[in-house]
Amino acid sequence: MLGSAALAAGLALPASARAAAAAAAPAVTPIPYPHRVVTVVTHSSPGAGSDVLLREMLRYLQRHIGATFIVENDEGGSGAKAVARVSSARPDGSTLYATSPTYILTSLLSSPTRTYRDLEPLVNFFNDSEILYTRTNGPYKTLEDVMNRARATRGRWGAANPASQERQAGEQLKRAANVKAAVVSHEGGGDLMINVLNGTLDMGVGEVQEIRSQLGANRVMMLATFNPERMPAYPAIPTVKELGYDVTVVKFRGLAGPKGLPPDIIRIWQEAAQRILADPEYKVSYTRDNLAPNYLSHAEYGAFVNKFAADTTAYLKTTGVIR
Repeated sequence: MLGSAALAAGLALPASARAAAAAAAPAVTPIPYPHRVVTVVTHSSPGAGSDVLLREMLRYLQRHIGATFIVENDEGGSGAKAVARVSSARPDGSTLYATSPTYILTSLLSSPTRTYRDLEPLVNFFNDSEILYTRTNGPYKTLEDVMNRARATRGRWGAANPASQERQAGEQLKRAANVKAAVVSHEGGGDLMINVLNGTLDMGVGEVQEIRSQLGANRVMMLATFNPERMPAYPAIPTVKELGYDVTVVKFRGLAGPKGLPPDIIRIWQEAAQRILADPEYKVSYTRDNLAPNYLSHAEYGAFVNKFAADTTAYLKTTGVIR
């Protein structure tokens, strides 16, 4: 669990923005919750994009749900360990899992004992932007510079764990560009960042919140986004598609729990999810990180997860990754 001053500084909003948002935020009464403490498990390593996003979101969520939230990083097996843990927990809303495409991809690309089918999607909060970045003082200034390198000598790109959407985005980009760059997997965004900064990798695939501190220090620069459209917070950054590579990727961010969550828990989370997305102070924070609100109710999120899994399965079969 992270608690360092450095992380706190990286997550902090500018004082003026925080003060204005706080002044605009109406007083709220937290929704009563049947558990004093709720553990939210992430497969992400400390400091990686999922971890940073989750800790920031839960900090605001405590205004709206009457419970204390604890984040636990349960790394291993590209999310398989975390999924197994949560799916085996009591289905009472005291233990939840931070969802992203990784937990579906791990289920499809390997044979874990527990899969995404053993979890019950609860609600979705956001769509997240996947971006390509490189070190500012390196030889690459555009995505085409990186592609030229990959055409001339194989090239080395970086992504998170093997079943991450970042890894899959990198592989799709290779296919679209017809290059043979190596996409090197990492345990998390922190390890990936180090290898981009030291020049071991030509570029990395990550998320805005994952690189924010280094972006602010002008040590890294974004090359492109996999979004279907340019990011509102970074309108000068082109999309991968407009640069000539037909790859579009959007990452979802939500919560799931063990199968059999009771209706009152589902109701609380549906109400709280809509409250937090409308929270003026949190809106400043998530807008800065280019997170796009995409609330999906329990029923909608379950249908979305099933469709995402079916579409991903079909794609992986066309590429020969699975049969």
